Amino acid sequence: MKKSLFLLIFIPLISFGQSSTEYFNSGLEKMKNRDYEGAITDYTKSIELDSYYADAYINRGIAKNKLRNHSGAIADFTKAIELEPNNTYPYITRGWSKNTLKDYYGAIVDFNKAIELNPDDDAYYNRGRSKHSLKDYSDAIADYTKAIELNPSPHSYSNRGNAKEKLGDLDGACSDWRKAVNLGDTNAKKRVANKCN
Repeated sequence: MKKSLFLLIFIPLISFGQSSTEYFNSGLEKMKNRDYEGAITDYTKSIELDSYYADAYINRGIAKNKLRNHSGAIADFTKAIELEPNNTYPYITRGWSKNTLKDYYGAIVDFNKAIELNPDDDAYYNRGRSKHSLKDYSDAIADYTKAIELNPSPHSYSNRGNAKEKLGDLDGACSDWRKAVNLGDTNAKKRVANKCN
């Protein structure tokens, strides 16, 4: 009798418990609503139920970034890389976090790995930002150019224009800023008005 009573109590607990995927999906909803602390709680529960869930580590890291906990985010992205070393995204997000912490060389290492795995515009754009921060404007321009070839975004044009301006190429900068404006960048519009004929 005691054994069957235990089973009756235990089975409902199992039936009503959320799965790792359900906590993950709940975290996604909280992220959409900008409830980053709530999302972190749900992603943590998801990880507790499935410690190999790389996407939960990635998303928890993104939520930590939103709360400016960049060191905590880096730890989560690093764990995701350990679990899925061929996944480009945690390298990009970890590089972004390192860039925010002014670890530009560390960020470049991560963006290099992302480019090695899957050369996409985000990796080139972000590596360009790191090089730009290091005042390596020529290499930053090369990365922004590659990002533009893959996906012509206003941010890539705008930042390439900024790097060209630093090198004294105001005509080239104005050309890029105008392209950025045509793609919807309002900040570039101010630069065109202030610096270009």
